[in-house]
Amino acid sequence: MKQQGKEMVAERDGPGLAQRRSGNELLVFTLGAEEYGIDILKVQEIRGYDAVTRIANAPDFIKGVVNLRGHIVPIVDLRLKFGIGEPVYNAFTVVIVLNVCGRVIGAVVDGVSDVIQLESDALRAAPEFGAAVDTAYIEGLGTLDERMIIVVDIEKLMGSEEMALTDAAARVQAN
Repeated sequence: MKQQGKEMVAERDGPGLAQRRSGNELLVFTLGAEEYGIDILKVQEIRGYDAVTRIANAPDFIKGVVNLRGHIVPIVDLRLKFGIGEPVYNAFTVVIVLNVCGRVIGAVVDGVSDVIQLESDALRAAPEFGAAVDTAYIEGLGTLDERMIIVVDIEKLMGSEEMALTDAAARVQAN
């Protein structure tokens, strides 16, 4: 990763490398004390957290929208989406700009730690919790040295219900 002013841009392989390799290259971020990983190929850039334009009647986890180089980008706070508690916005808070299902979405996280290569044999299936806990968006739990990383399927997380809400937010902002 290289830093450009307030932006950190993830350097990665070209977009033609969409097929899975022997392992997964993941961007690791934190929410509270936990570490999460998402496919680095879904990450467009990493930016510092700035104020957003709030959208009326949007769920709490949709913080609002920002204008990113002429594009209206909905911002989702993953701490609120996961129900981890009230977010604290400080100098370490970042927005991971994602390209998911052909849409650009920003995800607010507590911080980004690194990019790792997680071999497929280090990934275990997510435990079943029954109907009490929705684990549909969890690809699995990865172990790297002494670290436990919750691997998130970002496309499932930003699934159809949330996408419809973010589309509505973008339409409201455009008017």
